[in-house]
Parts: sequence; structure tokens; C-alpha cells
Amino acid sequence: MSLDENLHYASLLEISTLIASGELSPLAITQYMLERIAKVDPALHSYLSVTAENALIEAEAAGKEIESGRYRGPLHGVPIAIKDLFHTKGVASTFGTLAYKDFVSDEDATIVRRLRASGAIILGRLHLHEGAFGEHHPALARCLNPWNKDYWPGGSSSGSGAATAAGLCFGSLGTDTGGSIRFPSAANGVTGLKPTWGRTSRYGVFPLAGSLDTIGPMTRDAADAAAMFSAFAGPDPLDPTSLSAAVPDYLGALDGILGARGFRIGVDETYLQAGVDSETTQAIGNAIEVFRQLDAILVPVKVPDRLDATSAQITITDVETAQFHKSVYEADKSRFGPQLAAAIERGFGYDPMAVSKAYIDRDRFKGELSRMFAGIDALISPVYPVTGIPYGRMDEFLSDLHRLLGYTSPFNVSGSPSITMPCGMASIGVPLGLQLIGPHLSEASLLKAAHAYQQATDWHTRRPNL
Repeated sequence: MSLDENLHYASLLEISTLIASGELSPLAITQYMLERIAKVDPALHSYLSVTAENALIEAEAAGKEIESGRYRGPLHGVPIAIKDLFHTKGVASTFGTLAYKDFVSDEDATIVRRLRASGAIILGRLHLHEGAFGEHHPALARCLNPWNKDYWPGGSSSGSGAATAAGLCFGSLGTDTGGSIRFPSAANGVTGLKPTWGRTSRYGVFPLAGSLDTIGPMTRDAADAAAMFSAFAGPDPLDPTSLSAAVPDYLGALDGILGARGFRIGVDETYLQAGVDSETTQAIGNAIEVFRQLDAILVPVKVPDRLDATSAQITITDVETAQFHKSVYEADKSRFGPQLAAAIERGFGYDPMAVSKAYIDRDRFKGELSRMFAGIDALISPVYPVTGIPYGRMDEFLSDLHRLLGYTSPFNVSGSPSITMPCGMASIGVPLGLQLIGPHLSEASLLKAAHAYQQATDWHTRRPNL
């Protein structure tokens, strides 16, 4: 594979193999990707900043290490990018808002440090909804969907989804508080892993709602996600909320097309169809049939009512967002865009009884979901109930958060892991996605099942024409 043969659309592991064999140097592929970003991204706005000089220095160092036999693993020398809310030493972390545009940390976030230790090359910082909430700041150009620029690329990790889909990095970091890995993964046709809450360190990461936030990889396929997740998952002494459970070999646990054999998938027909458009329902139905052919076991289930859990996620997010931003917001409200400002104001105004109810409802839903998972390995689910959201209708969807968040935010409330992957193409020319949602700490089995599905289908290999 030469540098002029759509190398930007190769998988992370394909690039890794070329680098490890000496057929491709980290410096050459980094230069190539920086040139592609300069050519393609002005029309997409997936990056807020490109750290070209640092990336070239890192790439040159990686090449020398590999040549001397000090190969670190599958991310060594591979160009990736990070959402612009991770602290990085000496580089501004804007959080997608004017309120923090001059913030520069004196240390890397734990996850950034671990990615650097794996040898990954960081190309730059990716666009996001302001403060990881609602919409892009009005002073910043909207990130666009590379499949159809009239459609929402998902959020808040909009840049992570768009850049990964558009061949502007080989993997990216996203965060998820109410759907922010899953929405852009589905909208852009990439594979995103939302881990169990606490599975990844949040040290050095701007929070939206600390008791809900989690961090995961967004990649071309499940094998790439496994490789990337392995580099940064696990406990962190700097984050007391991180889980102490041992980290398995996610990549090594994959079992090809056999990985779905005996995997018990919960199917709730009402949940899959009520209020969901027909193209999404049909695509997920087709995926269920693929899993059946892969010898997965389909188990009828009833998903607990999600209304109170969705309301709880909205309330908790507003309150915890207000708590984090309080001093900066009160010092100068003019630097905040309308969606984030409205959330902060709501957070200030909640009745304490409503807040306590939200946390009680969270625990109740978590318990109900745990009972459902007692008989299955994963629940198959839509990500959002429509084939795509036109940017011209964003206000409509943001005004009905229970509809938009109904398939995502309850599983932030429960802390459940999920993997999102493409399962079809809509008639309007945008990808369709599904989720597999599992019990706590089931990331390895979710990745294994998703990888098996992707060995039997080619939806994850489709690329936008850019």
C-alpha cells in the first residue's frame, strides 16, 4: 500500500502493521495525514487546532525508537487525535468555548500520557459541542458530517466522529455523558466504545457531569477500538473514582467471526420499534439476523422504563455542569454560548427535592437494568430514533431531549458500557448505527461480538467520498 492509495482510510491496525514491518515510517504517515488535514478539513471543521510541529517531532522520535528495536506496540507511530477537552502540557485546551480558550495545563491528562507512552502520535485537538453540551459555540464554525454536510455529525464528540470517518486520523478520543461517543459514531459510520463508568481515568479532563462522564476510543472498527482502549483503560491513582478491576487484553480476546458464538443478545421488539423510524428498525433487524447466523443466542427481554432515567440524566447533567462552571460563568457570562449557558442557569435553579429524586431514580434504574442483564450478555439497541438529523432541525431535537437521549442517556445513568457500530446506510446517504449495551465491565465481550459482526458485514468499511 503506497502513500497515494487512500492510505488515510486504512484501519489503525493496518497502519500499525506497515509501521512495525518497516514498510512505512511514522514520519511519512504523519506528514501525509497533516497534508490531508490541510486539504480536507477546511470544509469540515473537525479540528479546532492541529499541532503539526509537535506531531512531527513525536513521529521522528517514534521512527528512531522502532528502528532501534524499541517497538512499544500497535499504537507506536500511528497518528491519532483527541477531543479538545483533554489537558495537554503546553497546549491550549479550549473545551470548545471562549470561556477557556486561554487555558494551558502544565501536565497531560492521564489518558493522554498513556497514549503517548504507547507511542501514538497526536495530530491535534478535535471540535466538540461547547463544554461537551448541546451545540457548538456560535463563535466557532460548526463541524460538518463528511457523508452529508447538511446533517448533524453527532455530538458532543463531533470532531472525533467526523475526523475518524473522513480519514483525518486513524483513531480518536471521545467522551460520553449522555450519548457523546455513540451519537457521532452512528452519524459518521465509525465504531465507538463507551466504557463502564470509572473504567477510564478522568484526571486532567474538563468535565461536563463528573458522575456520568466516561472516555472511550472512536475508530474505524472494533479491532482498532480494542487496540486503542488497551492503551489507556484501567485504574489511576490520580483519579479516585477509577475502577481497580484488572484490565484484560482486549485485542487478544478477539476471536474473528467466531466471537459471537453463544453470545446472548437481548431483543425487546417494542423498544426497537416504538418511535423509531423504519430504516433504522430494518437495519437493526438485519443485524439481528446476522448475529443469528453467527450462532449468537437471541433472548426476548423487556427493557425497564427509561423515562425517569432520562430525566435523571438531564437533571444531574445540568446541576453538575453548573457546579463546575459556576465561578467562570459568574465572572463573565458573555463568553458562554446559549445552549451551555441555559444548562448552567437551569442547574442553578433546581429544587433540591428534584435533584435528590434524580439520584434516587438513577439507582433504581441501575438495579432494574442489572436484573435484565442477568440473563443476557448485551442488549441490542438503536442510538437515536431517526436516520439522520438535519442541521436545520437541530433546535427541534434539542427542545425534546427525552426523544433525542432516550436510547443513550439511561445507560450513562446506569454506568453501562456499550459499543456503537455501523449497520446500514440510510436513503439520504448517511450511515445507520446500532448499539450493543452490556453489564458493567463487559467491554471485552462487547468488542469480541462487534468484531465478529464486522467480519460478516462490510458496513464499517464504507467511506465518505472526500
